[in-house]
Amino acid sequence: MMTPQQLVAQAKSCIREVDVPAAAQMIASGAQVIDVREEHEFLAGNLPGAVHISRGVLEFKISEQPAFADKSAPLLVYCRTGGRSALAVQSLQLLGYTGAVSLAGGYVAWVAHHEPVVEDKTSFGG
Repeated sequence: MMTPQQLVAQAKSCIREVDVPAAAQMIASGAQVIDVREEHEFLAGNLPGAVHISRGVLEFKISEQPAFADKSAPLLVYCRTGGRSALAVQSLQLLGYTGAVSLAGGYVAWVAHHEPVVEDKTSFGG
């Protein structure tokens, strides 16, 4: 039986990861971006242009998004630190998404490199 960490390590051995500078270049070149974190994480801050599809429903929801119809197009997937996105990219590859890559270090690495983020400043309740 595998631990979650072993499962992520196994996924990472089967996918392509990119570092923050390569991810920034992908975005600048027009790559699609998927944030697979939970909704509250996404709303707290996300990469510019990112589409939110939680990891738990990714395989079911991605086909509903016309932006992801071209399964060979560059696709950057990220989560908080890179584990969920590695698992997500592995699943996407099984679904035929040949251009999907995971952001190594995830959102944490992106922020640490002082790259731009989008934050939802909307206040609900009160």
